[in-house]
Amino acid sequence: MKQNLSMFDRILRFVLAFWFLGPLQPVSQSDLVNWIVLIFGVIALIESFVGYCPCMALLGIKEKK
Repeated sequence: MKQNLSMFDRILRFVLAFWFLGPLQPVSQSDLVNWIVLIFGVIALIESFVGYCPCMALLGIKEKK
């Protein structure tokens, strides 16, 4: 698994994950929406640490320089 995220992209995903999982997370009336936000936050956090995005690999996008 080769890294395909640039440093800027990793930092951006970490900030997004911190926002989704932190105290300022968006809250909805629907539990389903809250679970989706939680899942996106966890995925963004994992991708920011690993440096690999499977969706970008499937689409053939190479950000790493």
